[in-house]
Formats: sequence, C-alpha cells, structure tokens
Amino acid sequence: MTWTLEALARQLEVRLVGDGATCIDGVCTLQQGREGGLSFLANTAYRKYLHNTRASAVIVADEDLADCPVPALVSDNPYATYARAATLLSELPAPAPGVHPSAVVHPQAQVDTSASVGPLCVIEAGAVIGEDCVLGPNCLVGRGARVGAGTRLVANVTLCHEVRLGRGCLLHPGVVIGSDGFGIAKDQGRWLKVPQLGGVEIGDDVEIGANTTVDRGALENTVIAGGAKLDNQIQVAHNVHIGEHTAVAGCVGISGSARIGSHCLLAGGVGVVGHLEIADHTVVTGMSMVTRSITEAGVYSSGLAAMPADKWNRIQARLRRLDDMARRLQSLEQQLTALRDGAIDKKSPDNEND
Repeated sequence: MTWTLEALARQLEVRLVGDGATCIDGVCTLQQGREGGLSFLANTAYRKYLHNTRASAVIVADEDLADCPVPALVSDNPYATYARAATLLSELPAPAPGVHPSAVVHPQAQVDTSASVGPLCVIEAGAVIGEDCVLGPNCLVGRGARVGAGTRLVANVTLCHEVRLGRGCLLHPGVVIGSDGFGIAKDQGRWLKVPQLGGVEIGDDVEIGANTTVDRGALENTVIAGGAKLDNQIQVAHNVHIGEHTAVAGCVGISGSARIGSHCLLAGGVGVVGHLEIADHTVVTGMSMVTRSITEAGVYSSGLAAMPADKWNRIQARLRRLDDMARRLQSLEQQLTALRDGAIDKKSPDNEND
C-alpha cells in the first residue's frame, strides 16, 4: 500500500518537514535506503548513515533533523513512530471469512460469520470464536475455549479446553495454551500426577511468540494480563501471573505460582523460581536467575559475562578455593579481634630476652 508522506504524518500525529507529496510504499534501513522507502533513526550508532541515506524519508528526533538530507517525520519517539508506520505500510489483506472445507467444527461450537477458519482446524464443543478472528492452518481450539474478537492464531496453535483469550491477540506458530502444569506428588518413591484443574486467562492485545507454552493452573488460573508481550520459546508454568504490558524475551523460564508485575522486562534466558514476586517496573538482565522476591523496582542482574577462556579458568580455580579462603579470613579476623580486646598476651619488647 502506498501513502503520501503528508497522509502518514497526519495518521501518525507527527510533524512533517519537507515534501508532503513524497510517496512511501514500504520501510528500509538507512544503509539500504531506496526510493519509496521510509527509514528511521533511533540509535545514535546509526547516525553516521543518515547524511548519505537514499531513503525517500526518515523518521527522526528533533535534534537530528538538521542532518537529515531528505523529507522527515519528526517524532519524540522515532522507534515507536516507526513501529506504527511499518504496521500501516505492511498491512496484509484480511482473509476471506468462512470455514475451510477441511476444518472440523463441532455443532455446539460458535463461530462468528466474520471469522476465518483455515484448513485442518479443529474447533471443539462449546468453543466460541469471536468476530473478525483468524485461525490459520491446523489450529486446535479446545472444548469451551473462547477467542476474543480480532485475535489471530497464525498456524499450528493449540488452545486447550476452557482457555480464555482476549481481543486483538496474536499467537505465533506452535504456541500451546492450557497444557497441563507440572504437578506431581511423591508417594512411596513414585510420582503421582496431580490433576491440573484451573485454566488460562489471557487479556487483550497480548502477543505470544513461536513455540511458547503457557500451562493451565493447578486450581486457580494462570493469568497473562492485557498488553503483555512474550517472545519465542518461553515456559510459563501453572498459576503464574504476568502483569499488564510486561515484556518477556526468548528462552525465559517462569516457575509455578510466580507473580511478575506490570511494565516489567525479563531479558533472554532469565530464570524465575516459583512462588516469588517481582515488583512493577522491574528489569532483569539476560541469563539472570531470580531466586528471591524483588520488592523494589530497578535493574537486577546475576551471573558472569563471557570472557576469554584462560581468564575464566583462572577465576574458576580461585572460586573453588573461595570457601577455604573465607574460613582462613574469618580465623584471622577473630585473632585480630582478640588482640584488640587484649585477650591474647603479647610480650613487650623489654621482655624479649627474659
């Protein structure tokens, strides 16, 4: 779809500088600029490419406007403006409503007439598919599950029984919502399965990346609140609660009954122990392990960053001796304390030859 720059500026509610008749048909990088392409500058590391860009227009902050050689959209937040512009410029035609002949829909399921149900989908009894929903190929919507209006399941998405999915959500291929949580009880040396009798509630405008799994609750529901964004290959265990507008990056593992606040950011590979809480507006950096509740907002890290192998080997050797060093240090501290308190007799220099 082609837009004029003036129309984009009005739609995005940003200031236009330059020729508003410039035609924009897509997005591009500053380095690989092209005619009809709209680029953006949000990171100072890329400022060096601005002066010579061949993009037709660039989204910039006010402080970079003087260096922009082409028409510009001036924004207080260039990256967010780019996100909205790219959405407008990449919109795909809506699929035709209706149910594909190969799909299986139970007679007791409800599918809105405006919804699109793709090939090989299965919709079980009591399931409800809202208006303008899109179910791509091979999706399963289990018994009694509900899919809110305007939600899209891209392909191979599984919604188990009694799952509740809000409006305007986007679930990528391979997502599984409502599989059993890992509930087991030990009895005489053997494991017994604990039935997982809760469900999953997902709010509006939630995005869940490919092959992410959200387990159903043991008794109460697992909850992902509105506006949350989950990356690929994340494990969300039973009875977890993720707050509004929290972002979780790839390969994070969240153990059962943990509560993640609103507007948090968990970077890639973070691990969260079960039954703890993380305060609103908390950032946990990549590969960190959260073993205790975080009660104050801030940025939290753990672990060691990568380093040359020979240096790491030396550090590891010292770490193995750390416990012994700590005991020796404690002994020295006790001796110093005893000396200071006069508990150890110390010969004076006058008596050294006695």
